[in-house]
Amino acid sequence: MAQKTKEQSKEAMASVEILIGRILQGGVFISAAILALGLLLFLINQSGGYPAGQHPQTILTILSGVVAFKPFAIMMLGLFCLILTPVLRVVVSIYAFAKEHDTQYVVITTIVLIILVISFVIGYF
Repeated sequence: MAQKTKEQSKEAMASVEILIGRILQGGVFISAAILALGLLLFLINQSGGYPAGQHPQTILTILSGVVAFKPFAIMMLGLFCLILTPVLRVVVSIYAFAKEHDTQYVVITTIVLIILVISFVIGYF
């Protein structure tokens, strides 16, 4: 019985690792596609959509620029997605460790997530 539980645990972790790999691959692919779209629009328009030396710096200005199809805003969205990809991996890892009842790694990974969030907040201001 214990052997079967260990085997199920290994299978569950293997499926979580596959999920994490797909999340990372998907995040990079989506980011690259968004960046390519922004670059294509930049090459077509010969302009970033903003005055010289300016670019969107907040989430709201990025989103409003994306709605207006401004190339720099679209490229910033691609970079933002690329930055969020590993953060999503950390969140999925917390879930996986919690599912395995591995409290130590849940705590460690949660601390990593808190540090990431704090760094984003500090970087915003």
